[in-house]
Parts: sequence; structure tokens; C-alpha cells
Amino acid sequence: MTTGAVPASFTGLKTRDHRGLGFAKSSDFVRVTNLQRVKFGRTKVSVIRNSNNPGSETVELEPASEGSQLLVPRQKYCESIHKTVRRKTRTVMVGNVALGSEHPIRVQTMTTTDTKDVAGTVEQVMRIADQGADIVRITVQGRKEADACFEIKNSLVQKNYNIPLVADIHFAPPVALRVAECFDKIRVNPGNFADRRAQFEQLEYTDDDYQKELEHIEKVFTPLVEKCKKYGRAMRIGTNHGSLSDRIMSYYGDSPRGMVESAFEYARICRKLDFHNFVFSMKASNPVIMVQAYRLLVAEMNVLGWDYPLHLGVTEAGEGEDGRMKSAIGIGTLLMDGLGDTIRVSLTEPPEEEIDPCRRLANLGMKTSELQKGVAPFEEKHRRYFDFQRRTGQLPVQKEGEEVDYRGVLHRDGSVLMSVSLDQLKAPELLYKSLAAKLVIGMPFKDLATVDSILLRELPPQDDKDARLALKRLIDVSMGVITPLSEQLTKPLPNALVLVTLKELSSGAHQLLPDGTRLVVSVRGDESEEELEILKTTDATMILHHIPYSDDKTSRVHAARRLFEYLSENSLNFPVIHHIEFPRGSHRDEVVIGAGANAGALLVDGLGDGLLLEAPDQEFEFLRNTSFNLLQGCRMRNTKTEYVSCPSCGRTLFDLQEISAEIRDRTSHLPGVSIAIMGCIVNGPGEMADADFGYVGGAPGKIDLYVGKTVVKRGIAMEHATDALIELIKEHGRWVDPPAEE
Repeated sequence: MTTGAVPASFTGLKTRDHRGLGFAKSSDFVRVTNLQRVKFGRTKVSVIRNSNNPGSETVELEPASEGSQLLVPRQKYCESIHKTVRRKTRTVMVGNVALGSEHPIRVQTMTTTDTKDVAGTVEQVMRIADQGADIVRITVQGRKEADACFEIKNSLVQKNYNIPLVADIHFAPPVALRVAECFDKIRVNPGNFADRRAQFEQLEYTDDDYQKELEHIEKVFTPLVEKCKKYGRAMRIGTNHGSLSDRIMSYYGDSPRGMVESAFEYARICRKLDFHNFVFSMKASNPVIMVQAYRLLVAEMNVLGWDYPLHLGVTEAGEGEDGRMKSAIGIGTLLMDGLGDTIRVSLTEPPEEEIDPCRRLANLGMKTSELQKGVAPFEEKHRRYFDFQRRTGQLPVQKEGEEVDYRGVLHRDGSVLMSVSLDQLKAPELLYKSLAAKLVIGMPFKDLATVDSILLRELPPQDDKDARLALKRLIDVSMGVITPLSEQLTKPLPNALVLVTLKELSSGAHQLLPDGTRLVVSVRGDESEEELEILKTTDATMILHHIPYSDDKTSRVHAARRLFEYLSENSLNFPVIHHIEFPRGSHRDEVVIGAGANAGALLVDGLGDGLLLEAPDQEFEFLRNTSFNLLQGCRMRNTKTEYVSCPSCGRTLFDLQEISAEIRDRTSHLPGVSIAIMGCIVNGPGEMADADFGYVGGAPGKIDLYVGKTVVKRGIAMEHATDALIELIKEHGRWVDPPAEE
């Protein structure tokens, strides 16, 4: 008989099956035999039983981190912690396209047309296919749309377009059965396929209640599984963080654990019916939640011996650089660990516009896994990859005798550093503005989103008084000016921070500097422990983690993880800045995606204290905004309004792109405020879980407004809805007037 285990520290165990409850002598674990669910306090967790591995007597669950209520398997979520190795999966066929680890990472998107508009939908699918997508999803909300799907499929085949089509289903099992006869894949949302829409009420389910609901799900879902088997269709069991059922939330909360269990309820039915042509997805608008959910999913699949492929996506990511950045953080993080077999970048833009960033991410994932980029093996003890716990480096502390205030060279919520050239120093006021400093009679002052420190690779000559005065004014407002050791020794700048390498530290060259000079150390992260040893005796203000872009064999993500492991193991709490360089000629999307994937993969684990992005031919303002977007996307420093904006589909009840632009234009100056802009409410008010206020299509031409998950105003005429949203923000004391133009 297989056995589960839960930590003994959790007392007051309750179970549906009390017959097998027994206590082991070990003080670490309580052993629970043949147990479906365990309840401690108000939290219930699943105990995993490995039916594929009878020799495994105990599956151990442990808190994800000290004090955490999230229990996770003692099982890694990826193939390797020191290099990118693609997770091995079975092959799932979606029409003529194969998904899985033996195949390229597939790219897909979703139509935005009314599905009943057959000609319009066909034209859009053809444009999407021509852009290089591998798979297209179409919303199918009712019988009329299902009937139109037959015409859409036939029309595409007649035009020699054989791209696989996926039906997006919510609340409509009969519609799913109908469309399974013509489309290649069915997307099922386990939160609302058989369950009613969540009411977000505190419900207490008895064991019998819970079991009856599971039986109801099996009764409703089984016919679809059998039809998919009959017709050779694929399926995606796609959990959405915003649409978990009341039943799931009563046991697991609105959490990654609940997302995984929601999907597993449906997967167990598929497996019981010997249907295996399915994939999983765990989508959320918050990249941190999304990453945690996928990792937990894979860890539990590893325990169970399951090998189903993964569809990756950050839902409601938004538009422009914001949407690309959120997707790069979430999807890129998982790709760096070898997870993901098909991806979608959800943007509030025409679906064709999603393909290029999606392809760039897929190529990044394929290249990284094919090269198996990484570092020498190391033991990882300190990274918390199932729940977010930020490692905060020690911010600069003012020292006795220092002439300037160094406490502002880094920001507690995440720092932005920028590389500045001598040419920029020729126009000081323009430089101050480009650093987002406020100007008062030509003098710079730091503001909410001002750059914290600058890197100046070359100092101005000693006799260039104007340039040196401009730097002094920045230093006087607590902006750090970092310059290389060789420059500071030959053209010293008072109160500059000096950039040194480990080699220069070891040689003692830095000792030529005046006593008390602040040091910034550049570290690769893949050095030997002997080389890193010098850090133990160095008083560094910060570390710049830097791998040259010309090094295509070393993974900067894994090198950084190794560096953080070394720092934690030796109780070194230096702030670490992720310094990423891009080669000349890099596309804007390449910069956003590269930064999101490489730095975001670390920041979502709480590893890192800021960014320094360099791309020689990109605009200074673009790099600055990209840096702040990345910090905000990783739930660190909030410098502007946060938007949760759906990508639109056939259910959308208004012109989402136009309305989204209008709302952003009038509300983008509200840092700390989060606004959801939704074309419809198909996933329930849980879509607003990550937002303070919601603007949602309730009926054609009518808008409903939300505060959190609660609708507070219904049926507002669209032409008045944006004004009503602003009034709602004012009523809740979250509004400030936009700053006057200088």
C-alpha cells in the first residue's frame, strides 16, 4: 500500500478515511496511509500517491520555505539546476502538429473575430498562419458558434490551410461535444467546465459534498473525453488563476496549489478512461504566481510519473512593452529551466502581432536547451522556487566622515542603473531629464522613477569643469556614479563608486584608492570558489552580475543562481545588480524578451536587487522604461499604474484596443493602482484577483465596474464608462491629478 507523508508540525489532522491514520516514530513526519486529503487548521492539502512507482513507500511533502503553509513534493521541478535541459514529455498530436520534448516549441495565438463571422474568422486564421503560427485557438461560446466552426474548418481546408484549430470552451459541455467533431483540440477550463461560476464565498464542504461534486464532474466530463478518443482529438486542461471553483478555493485557497489540483481532477478522469492526448496549462496575469503554479505542477507530475506536455502563457498580459515584458518574465523563466512545449504571448493587439515575440521566446528556449547552457554542477540549498521570498541585499549605510549621502544609490524595492556616455554629459539638463530626475531651476532632484545610479565607463578630463559639475550635482542628490578602477586612478572623481573585477581585488590594485572609497565588484558567477573567496574580505557596496553577450556557452541564469548560493552559504548579503549587455543591432523585442527571460527568471525567485541594461543602439528612455517595467512585472518596484488587460477574443463586447488606450491615457500616472480591462467576464470575477479596479464588458455597449472581485456598478453606457471608472478611483481615495507638464 502506498503511503503519503505530511510534516508532523501540522497538528489536528482530519481525514476522510480515518482507518489508516498512524504516527511514525520520526519527529519529522506524520505518516498517513491511503489518504486522499489532510486538513490542518483551515488549510487542506493533497497527499500524492505514486501509482506508477509501487516501490515508493512514502511521498514526502514539505513546506516550500520556513513558515510557509504551501506544501510541496520533495522533488525538483526541472531536469537540472545547473543547466537548461528540456523536460522529457510524451508526444501529443494536435491535428498534424506534434507537441512535446522531441519536437520544436510550438507557437500559437487566438482569433479576435466574432466566431459566427465565418469569412472574417477564416481571413484572420489565414493571416495568423501566414505569420508562422503552428496552432490557432477560436472561442466557441454557444451552439451557433459551434455550427460556424464546421464552416470555418471546411473553408480553411479548401484554401489549403491545414493549421490545427483549438476550441476555447467555458461553461458549455454540449458545445464542446459538438465542436470536437471538427476541431483538432478542445481547451477545457477546469474551474468552470462543470462547476458553476465561483461566488467567492467562504463555503465549508463536507467530505460527502466534495465527493459528490467530483462525481458530477466525472459525469459531465466523461462524454467529451470519450468523443476526443473516438475522433483522435487533443485536449488542453487549462487552469486559470482567476477562475478556480468555490470547491477548490475552500480547500486550497486562491493559490498555485489550488490551480494544480483543479487540473488534476480532470486529468485523473482522462487517465481513468485511458486518454492521454492532453496537455496542461497554469495561467495567471501575475508572472510570479504563474511560474510557481507551473513549477508545482511539474514537481507533482514527476512524483506521479506523468509526462504530459506544457502550454505556457501569462494571461491578460496587456499591450506593447508591458505585455511583452510580463510574458517574457513568466514564459522565459520556465523556458530557462527546460519547461514548455507550446507557448502563447497574450497581447491586447491584433493576434498576428503576437507571433513575432512568441517566436523569439520559442527560439530562445530551443537554443538554450539545445546548447544546454549552464555552469559547473553545484548544490542548491537556499533558493525558494515554489513560493516568493525575496533575498534583500544590505542597502548602503552612511559611514562616518563621508561627504555625500550614499543611501540613495540603491532603492529598497529594486534599483535601476543606466550606462551614460561622455557625450550625454555635454548637455546636463537633457541628461537629468533622461534619467527621469525632476528639475528645479536647472538642478536635478530624484523622483519616483528616477534612475538610482549611473555607470560612466570613461570619466571627463579633469579640466572639463562643466561635465564634472554635472556629475557632482547628481552625486549631491544621492545618485551613484560608478566608474572603472583605471579611470578613477588616472582621472579621480570625488565620491565616485569604483568598479573592480575579482582579479583586480585579488591583485590589490584597489588599495591605490583613498581609504573609504566605495567599491562595486563585477562577478560572473561561474568562477571557482577560490576566486570568489576574496568577496569574504571585501566591503562592497554592490555586486554587478555580468556575463558578456559574446559568451554563448554560459547561462547567466544558472551562473547567477550559483553566485546567490555562494553568497547565502557564506552569509554575504551584498546587493546584486543584474548587468545585461545586448549586441549592437538587437531588436527592441529582443531586448525586452532577453531581459525578461534572463533577469526575470532570477527576480521571480527573489534573487537580485536591480538592473543595468545596455544596448548600444537603443534609445536611453526605452532602456530606462524597460528596466522599470521589468521590476514592476516581477512585483518589486511600482512606478506606474498596473494594467491587467485581456487580449480580446470572439466574446469581447467592445473595441478592447481602443478602450484600453483611452483608459491608459487617462490613468497611467497612478503608481500602486492596478486596473483590469476585460472584454467580458467569462472566467468570472476571479479575473480581477490581481486588480484594485475592473472595467468589464457586461453586455453590448454596457460596462460593469468592479472593486476587487465585487461588481459595484452595472450597465454603464460605454461613452460614460471611463469617466465613471475615474470617479470610482477617486471615491476610494486612490486618485491623484496628473503632474503638470514642465
